[in-house]
Amino acid sequence: MTKRYQDAKEIYAKLGIDTDAVIEKLKTIPVSLHCWQGDDVIGFDHDGPLTGGIQTTGNYPGKARTPEELMADMEKVMSLCPGMKKINVHACYAIFNGEFVDRDKLEPKHFAPWVELAKKHGMGLDFNPTFFSHPMADSGLTLSSPDENVRKFWIEHGKACIRISEYFAKETGVPCVMNIWTGDGFKDIPADRMGPRVRYKESIEEILAEPFDKNLVKPCVESKVFGIGVEAYTTGSAEFSLTFAATHDGCLPLMDNGHYHPTEVVSDKIPALLAFFPEIALHITRPIRWDSDHVVLFDDETREMAKEIVRNDALDRVYMALDYFDASINRIAAWSVGLRSWQKALLMAMCTPNAMLKALQDEGKLTELLVMQEEMKTLPFGDIWAEYCERCGVKGDASWYDEVVAYEKDVLSKRA
Repeated sequence: MTKRYQDAKEIYAKLGIDTDAVIEKLKTIPVSLHCWQGDDVIGFDHDGPLTGGIQTTGNYPGKARTPEELMADMEKVMSLCPGMKKINVHACYAIFNGEFVDRDKLEPKHFAPWVELAKKHGMGLDFNPTFFSHPMADSGLTLSSPDENVRKFWIEHGKACIRISEYFAKETGVPCVMNIWTGDGFKDIPADRMGPRVRYKESIEEILAEPFDKNLVKPCVESKVFGIGVEAYTTGSAEFSLTFAATHDGCLPLMDNGHYHPTEVVSDKIPALLAFFPEIALHITRPIRWDSDHVVLFDDETREMAKEIVRNDALDRVYMALDYFDASINRIAAWSVGLRSWQKALLMAMCTPNAMLKALQDEGKLTELLVMQEEMKTLPFGDIWAEYCERCGVKGDASWYDEVVAYEKDVLSKRA
């Protein structure tokens, strides 16, 4: 225990915060690391471009090209970041070993290497059906398509993903969050807004009719305000997705903080949903102008989201997953900055005297509340963070980047 940490610990103790207990608690909170940062959301089941309302920009060298490269990159990231992790996989990252099947025919065996990776590190797995970058999504509509054959294909894909999610949970012993998101919508003003949503609702209901253990599989529906190519109308709007989750037992709402209007913040939505839902899920990103999926930073909204989870005693009620993809910078660094930023946000929230601040609000002592909230900002949090990293066996300062530079020189630069 360093002298700086000891001094910081005593300062926080005066506020009723046991930083040792906070550190030990945070070490048990899983955060899901998304595989798609490592190869710009391409996956292994197609050679075509990224389509369906998603876009990456940049062409930084060293992108993962194979399952082995992608998993090695993820292991490097995990070695640089503190805390408990999960692995978040998209269906397009199926590994076929010469036996290709289309997405409606996917089986657990096509994801066995991901299970092996998770077991190797004592982690759970989360999963996402992939409703984009496929010929059956070329019209811009999948689960909401008026074409019954298209809908049927994607419904079968969703059902296959339910089965794979349950396989993940049984193999790892950790519940699997399975997130349903599509880029369905229209570029210009539609003539029929309700029809696609009714079809979308019925399609998701058919997917969820696939038998599964609700203790093992946590299906979610994720909304979006708009996407590239579907600027005028998104089928899975916030109202649609939230209402669907509220009216279908066992289905969770998933909020991506890049999927709302610019003046909306998910930090304010978290306690609203926790008032009604036993569990909710998050995709944590950083929007700039639109859902641009920038690397998560230790910024105001990131900290506020973490605060709402912690101050509402919801660390065991909120499934937290990262979701961003930046191809313009070193991908290992991008992954690591985002995961470390979210860990910092959680740690700071857990080092906040939330009960005291709440009491000030309830007692109407709003001036004192404002003063104390400002005082919190200059407490020696960095020393608590450094101790947390030390206890997790990773570097607490920017020297972790030296390992990224060495990895780029020894590994990434050798990729064509």
